Formats: sequence, structure tokens, C-alpha cells
Amino acid sequence: MIELHDVRHRYDERPVLDGITLTLTERRVAVVGHNGSGKSSFARLLNGLVVPEEGRVTVDGLDTRKDGRAVRRRVGFVFQNPDLQIVYPTVEEDLGFGLKARGMARPEIAARVDAMLRRYGLEEQRHQAAHTLSGGEKQLLAIAAVLVLEPAYVVFDEPTTLLDLRNRRRVAEVIAALEQRAIVVTHDLDLIAGFDRVLVLDRGRVVVDDAPSPALAAYVERLS
Repeated sequence: MIELHDVRHRYDERPVLDGITLTLTERRVAVVGHNGSGKSSFARLLNGLVVPEEGRVTVDGLDTRKDGRAVRRRVGFVFQNPDLQIVYPTVEEDLGFGLKARGMARPEIAARVDAMLRRYGLEEQRHQAAHTLSGGEKQLLAIAAVLVLEPAYVVFDEPTTLLDLRNRRRVAEVIAALEQRAIVVTHDLDLIAGFDRVLVLDRGRVVVDDAPSPALAAYVERLS
């Protein structure tokens, strides 16, 4: 369970999140809102990439301010641009990087990497330079590099923004099939039709919190 308790945050004296109190227990939660509404800051709070100036964020009882490392082990984060996330030269090396950092034995690393390559259809690209992958393949690699660490939650920040229709659908299928709980920040309203809960942010506040159909209807109405 992820909990936010009266969370407030600002950048350069500009409020970006204002008094958010929530408990997130659902399997699939979406976060929508116009640019500048606070969505990305909200997402980064959930695994401790951002620590709130006021208030508290906890993940299964772990405080992001005090237990940041433990929180990041439980909450994976997929960035909008996979180039910001891919750090090693080849696909195989990038998938194994986080596991090596955790001191895992080589046979276990190899087994997990092989499983991820098969799962996401990247076996032929195993030794390929990561920067030469297509946009869709890069996003799959970024997602796989998070999932290979077996987090309990995965936060996605605009995962389909840079993709064409075919790859947007592929990422949607990946998210739908996840065993982990997922929190997805997105402008892609088709992506979240089958979600359990949708939060609409506006000026740093949650202004709508509902099931997808009524939440998205309210969101569209606010934009009109």
C-alpha cells in the first residue's frame, strides 16, 4: 500500500503539489492532467526520487524520506524517455546492471536476464548496442530492466508519449499483463480504459478520484 499524507512540494517557490492525501491499494491506478498539473512530481514522490517538502509518503510502511533505498527496491520507475534510463552499452549488459549492483550471483543474473529477453522478444538483440534499438525496443528494454529487479510496484511516467501506435499498444499490453501493481502517469487516455482508478490532477491538487469512465469524462469536461 502506498500512502501520501498531506503532501506539499514546490520548485523555485512555485507550488507543484498542494495538500495531497491518498491511499493507493488498487492494481492499476492512472494519473492524468494537463501539462504543469504536478503529475510527474507526483510520480517521483512514489519511489523517493522526490521527497516532499511537507507531509509524508510511505510504501508498505517505509517512509521515502527515511527509507529511500528500501522504497526504491519496492517501487520501480520507468521514465518517459528510455534513453535516460539505459546506462550500459548492450541490451544484455543493461538488463544485468541492477542485479550486479545488488550482489546477485552470476547464474541467477543470467537466468533472470534470459527470462526477460524471452518475455519481451529481445533475444535477437541480446548483444546489440542499446542505442541502436528502435524506440519501441528501447522502451521495452527500459521496462524489462525495472522488472528484472522484481519490484512490488512499478510507476510509469508517460510511457507511450514517444511511441507510434503499434508500440503504444505493445506497452499497453505489457502493463496490462504485469503481476505488479502499476501507477501510470499518462496523456494517452486509451491506455487506461481498463484501470481500476483514475486520479485527475490540476494545479497540484487531486480534483477527481474515480473509476475510469466518470473520471475521464470529468477530465475532458474540465479541458473544454
